[in-house]
Amino acid sequence: MDSVKRSAVTPSKSRLARAIAKAMHIHAFTGIAPDDDGIRKTKSRDKTEKDHFKHFEVSTFKDEDEEELLQQDDRIVKEAFLSKLFAAVSAVKAAYAEMQFAQSPHDADGIQAADKIVISELKYLSELKRSYLKKQLDEASPATMLVLSEIKEQKSTLKIYEVTAKKLDSLLKLKDSETFSLKGKLSEANKANKLLERRLSSSGQFVIPDNIQLSDLRAGNFLSYYRQTLKYIRSFVQVLITEMRCADWDLDAAGNSIEPGTCFRKPSHKCFAFESFVCKQMFDGFNCPDFSPQKPMPERDKRRSLFFNRFVELKSAKPADYLAWKPKSAFATFCRTKYLRLVHPRMEASLFGSLDQRDSMASGGLPETPFFLAFSEMAKRVWLLHCLALSFEPEISVFQVKKGSRFSEVYMESLSEDGLLLSEPQVALSVVPGFVIGKTVVQCQVYLC
Repeated sequence: MDSVKRSAVTPSKSRLARAIAKAMHIHAFTGIAPDDDGIRKTKSRDKTEKDHFKHFEVSTFKDEDEEELLQQDDRIVKEAFLSKLFAAVSAVKAAYAEMQFAQSPHDADGIQAADKIVISELKYLSELKRSYLKKQLDEASPATMLVLSEIKEQKSTLKIYEVTAKKLDSLLKLKDSETFSLKGKLSEANKANKLLERRLSSSGQFVIPDNIQLSDLRAGNFLSYYRQTLKYIRSFVQVLITEMRCADWDLDAAGNSIEPGTCFRKPSHKCFAFESFVCKQMFDGFNCPDFSPQKPMPERDKRRSLFFNRFVELKSAKPADYLAWKPKSAFATFCRTKYLRLVHPRMEASLFGSLDQRDSMASGGLPETPFFLAFSEMAKRVWLLHCLALSFEPEISVFQVKKGSRFSEVYMESLSEDGLLLSEPQVALSVVPGFVIGKTVVQCQVYLC
């Protein structure tokens, strides 16, 4: 029995010893003890490992911050380098622009100064290139250099704008000088043309021959008769102004009532207001047959023959004789209508003390006064110009520009030379209408402001 018990106990003890030995072996390998004392030692080791890990984290963050700071410094250095590069290029452009400006007109000192700046900046660019290739971009204070380079670049850009403004100002002065010279030449040409017109008129070459045929009509025929018509219009205007002065009229107030708001540069220019009023009344309805919008236009061939025959019939006759000979003719109706429109009853009563001339015209009679004689001569020329215009194919059309229109040398002629010297001349008063003859334009005469 004892032997059996001994044999039963012995294996269990050996297994226990092997378990203890295995536990000790694990403790030796991991440092963990199976008893309470071992647990305390494990906690102490864990604390040590945590402290070590915290130290590792702090050291790692410090390295990352230092690396980020180094990258940031490197970026600022590169930005400073690029800003110096761009500033140098802008300085070269500005200096080159100044050199170009100094060449015309030639400025030796300006060219030399700009050349020195170009050479200096090119050398500086070469140094920057060398530094970049050698990777020597270190800068003591890159932030300051960045600001200074930006200022330099902005100054160079401003200098380029200043040079451009100088060039534009120089071109403007050149154009103004050319414009002034061309205006002077135009004025001389106009004077020469007017002198030639006087010579031709005095020699009789402006007179349309009596044997002219419808097929012989040219734009020059209309133009010559148009100029004669203007002479008679201005002659009547002078008679009208003389009568107004004799009647103690205030010519300034009368001119302002005709064209309110028009500023005349000289007192003598007031006559243009009265001339404008007369032309508006006399040329109203010029493109209509017999100056009447109600009358239909005849067919082309009939129209041309009808109005050309009227032109030939009246051309050589005196207006008073013609009116007495044909008191109910289209010309007589035209004279009567235009006189009653042009001469207001109050004006006639003020100028002549009665309405005798008006009553005589209304009843079909002929006033025998210098005033009506001047009017009838003017009316004859306007009527003949109307008949001549409708004799052309295509017919001649009249046009008139509006007040405030921009002056055009193609369609307008200035009645005062000083008006052409204005910077931006505009139409203050349209005095005499213009005409279109096919592709030829007879300029309308205007007063500029």
